[in-house]
Amino acid sequence: MPAAAKSRPIAAPEPALTPSALLERAIALRPYLRAHQAECEALGRVPDAVNARLIAEGFYRTVQPRRFGGYEFDVPTFFRVMMEIARGCAETGWVLALTAGHPLLVASFPEEGQREVYGKDGEFRCPASFNPPGKAVPVEGGYRITGGWASASGIDHATHYLGGSLVVGEDGKPTDKVIQMILDRDQFEIVDDWRVMGMQGTGSKTVAARDVFVPAHRTLAAVAAGRGSEPVRGPRSYDNPMYGGRVAPFLIGEAASVAVGAARGALDLYEEVVTTKKTFFPPFHERAKEADIQHTYGRALALVATAEAALVGAGEEYMAFAREAAEGGHSFDDERDQRITLIEHSCTRMAFEAVETLFRTAGTSSTAKEGQPLGRVFRNLAVIGTHPAMQLDRMAIAAARTKFGLPPR
Repeated sequence: MPAAAKSRPIAAPEPALTPSALLERAIALRPYLRAHQAECEALGRVPDAVNARLIAEGFYRTVQPRRFGGYEFDVPTFFRVMMEIARGCAETGWVLALTAGHPLLVASFPEEGQREVYGKDGEFRCPASFNPPGKAVPVEGGYRITGGWASASGIDHATHYLGGSLVVGEDGKPTDKVIQMILDRDQFEIVDDWRVMGMQGTGSKTVAARDVFVPAHRTLAAVAAGRGSEPVRGPRSYDNPMYGGRVAPFLIGEAASVAVGAARGALDLYEEVVTTKKTFFPPFHERAKEADIQHTYGRALALVATAEAALVGAGEEYMAFAREAAEGGHSFDDERDQRITLIEHSCTRMAFEAVETLFRTAGTSSTAKEGQPLGRVFRNLAVIGTHPAMQLDRMAIAAARTKFGLPPR
């Protein structure tokens, strides 16, 4: 029996909850999220009442291990649920996806550390960011951590924080050793420095810690990577192969699910506009009766529907690759990692293409006018596209180099 299995389990709030029931909750919550979009953006964080709903409905526990009070649903379920939440509010979806997905990262930490952070009831919300890396000074039993990590989405509602640090040597200079570490909420401060044209409601602020002690069991060896840091896997502590899969494609999938869900939300808004507003010329009928509007909607629908199907398929491949590797078959290697990531990047690109087309043709009063929801979705997708980890062209080159047997750039 794996060592972690010996720890006393935490009961999930609703042990009989099913993936389909959780998805239905996400769909039902959509009107509520739409009604709070403007408030989320104005506050610069997810409103407390909205976050309370996310907690009560169980969304933060979607992929959290059963052993620690979660539902342990699979990756396709996670992507489907996050798409529905983002369809109601992209910023809320981003915070939820980039917090609720992080139990997959924590699953590689030592069992003692996991038991500590999940506590007695499994209440666990742990945003993460890895750049710029902090400084980890080795001391007896662990490290003294100092750093300032930018863009920690959802940090206002965090119970913990996951970051990365470079370990310094006896000479005080950084070594090539990288660790990930989990901080308690009372070990860091939040710097309110998130001022952006879109995704303002994610509250992606800087986390600052100064000379705080983190025990070794709350840290994990990692390797530096272009998208942050990849944990060095230790012995398997879970039977579920999902917790042994590659981290990077799952994290990119978190963001892609938000982009695709937001694009579906933009289609909802566009439909409302063109079925209620009339043309500027005779016979002054609903704009939806015009061929150019029909073409725009149909083309955007094709892009969004394709992205949805591809993203769920990528989640299914993730599970299959992780399962095959756990059973001693084909490893979940760089080529498979990059295959999934390329699909996810392509989904994000399709989502933005769809939203850009809708934004351009819906009319100025329905898009560019201050406070218009369709304009908000456009700005949010534009900002998602600037994320360093969401660059399709860069990943395309990396995948090609792997395929041709060339070293990473």
